Amino acid sequence: MMKTVWLTSLISSEDRVKNLLSQLKTYGLDVTGHFWEDNLEKMTWVQARDALLKPETAAWLVLASKEKLQTASIRYGLSLLAITVHAQRGLAFPSLMLLEDTQVISPEELPTPLKGIEAVPLNDASLGARIVARVHTPAKEMRSEYRLDVYGNPHIGQWFEIGPDNVLWSGAMFGIYGGEITFHATGPKGSLPEKAVLEHPMKGLKVSIGEKEYTAWAVQNQIDRNQSYFIQVKGYPESIIFGPCATEETAEVYIMQLS
Repeated sequence: MMKTVWLTSLISSEDRVKNLLSQLKTYGLDVTGHFWEDNLEKMTWVQARDALLKPETAAWLVLASKEKLQTASIRYGLSLLAITVHAQRGLAFPSLMLLEDTQVISPEELPTPLKGIEAVPLNDASLGARIVARVHTPAKEMRSEYRLDVYGNPHIGQWFEIGPDNVLWSGAMFGIYGGEITFHATGPKGSLPEKAVLEHPMKGLKVSIGEKEYTAWAVQNQIDRNQSYFIQVKGYPESIIFGPCATEETAEVYIMQLS
């Protein structure tokens, strides 16, 4: 049975995409996908979410160029899509970035959610074999100390969801560098809450990390593996910080570069 692979193309050349599809079908891969629409205001990054979350989708391919990957809006949209794919399919979900011709890119050049995606030149002789291996090799389970997901459409806005994986947080904090936090709530993980009771909510906290000053909101609700902290954000923060809410002046937080 053919394995289904989803292709996100940042390259608008239909001929290039058709050639790639034909090449991959010779390896027994059924490839479908979409052309990337760079429109953060309309949150078009969510267009591929449902397809990537289907159990029959075995891998995610991103056809790109270094030039496209240097565009802040594209980096941000891809980061959000990668976050929700990792949240729902696991951190080890098979993903590859196919770069035009002989281009190469290092993980250090990419936002945090994209660093784990293996980058391969499109003309690499082993390209097909690499993709087949990724699709057919059982992914090793990779766990994180935290949970992070993101939701978005023009009607509900852009929401981040955070929480611990297998511990208890005595409160939660979320901060942004760029953009604006407009609302927060707590509730069962996995879907935006219809109502929430916030314990000692805090807004407008300032957190300095290196040369960046983040604006953060926080609550002191108990957050466990089944509960989450939800934060609505307007705009497109360059980076975010999050973690348990600490009463000390210094605390450990997770930092994620988004663009």
